[in-house]
Amino acid sequence: MTPATAATDCEASRLAAILAHFAREGFARCEPRLLQPAHVFLDRSGEDFRGRLYLTSDGSGAEFCLRPEYTIPVCLDYLASAQAGQPAAYAYGGSVFRAPEHGATGDGEFLQAGLESFGRDDREAADAEILVAALEAAAAAGATRLNVHMGDAGLVAAFLERLDMPLIWRRRLAAGHARGQRIADIFAAPRRNGGSEQSGVLAALTKVDPADARRLVEDLLSIAGITPVGGRSAAEIAERFLDQATLADGDGVSKETRALAEAFFAIEGAPAPASAAMRNLAADARLDLSAALDSFDARVRAIDARGLTVQDMRFSASFARHLDYYTGFVFEARHDGDGEPVIGGGRYDRLFKTLGAASDIPAVGAAIWIDRLSPGKEEA
Repeated sequence: MTPATAATDCEASRLAAILAHFAREGFARCEPRLLQPAHVFLDRSGEDFRGRLYLTSDGSGAEFCLRPEYTIPVCLDYLASAQAGQPAAYAYGGSVFRAPEHGATGDGEFLQAGLESFGRDDREAADAEILVAALEAAAAAGATRLNVHMGDAGLVAAFLERLDMPLIWRRRLAAGHARGQRIADIFAAPRRNGGSEQSGVLAALTKVDPADARRLVEDLLSIAGITPVGGRSAAEIAERFLDQATLADGDGVSKETRALAEAFFAIEGAPAPASAAMRNLAADARLDLSAALDSFDARVRAIDARGLTVQDMRFSASFARHLDYYTGFVFEARHDGDGEPVIGGGRYDRLFKTLGAASDIPAVGAAIWIDRLSPGKEEA
């Protein structure tokens, strides 16, 4: 038996142990087709993601790709089933395919297992179930003593909604947080494309009424005969100019609001003291975060009730999983050190609507990377 064969057999054995654990916990097996419509992934991740997909097309020219991940295919199968909109719990395990990033090595195929829970209104209990089931399944495959790091995209959204700042700045903070940017970098003045002429236009726009500025830009574009660019109308281009003017030099964000945002995103530690710190900050700033923090505390209690030592976990208000569809609880579990996560997951209640559902459907899930179950594997 060659080393490569031994590794493959070992990973297959670990995958089987994980799936057996999920089955015992009541998660039905779901294995979406290997070939998936490519546009679903490109629509979400952009054309830059095309280079990571293994693409083909049918006789009509429609593009398909080898399954690059499981969550979206499982969601699509659920929407097409008779259970759509009803509570359902699924587990999966098999190959996913992504071409190595530029300069990286590998054959682009790796094993992944995971589970998804749809349609449950008791969100905190469902969050706890997914976290515990994923950790127990990884332990059944030999990955014990994983360190859990968690965040809460819903709590971040509630905080940003209550800050006294222009909408464009809320969006910028939300997007920067999702990408894992430092708060200081998010607040840094954005780079502008173009020269002094454009800078002058942006500066002038900040000195007039927003409605007048919008009409001015629309009129200038119309006079110049500029047609829609990249599918954007003249009004949308004008809105982009106004957004850039608002972002320039942090315009519209007071020092007090910036300091409040920096203090919030600096909160981290065990969940209970972190919750207390966020409540104190919200009270001092007269921000109503009670509903989001009550949900946070209920989730912590639900995790504790399932036998995990919650105080050994770490919460960070700045923690994100770098995917924009998460709406609530997010987490990763790693071996000691800062290697790649063995487990990653979270809540994504709004994803289904972007996939064609008539309304949002509660959803939470987690994925396990089989090749990372052994400590140090990601550095090998």
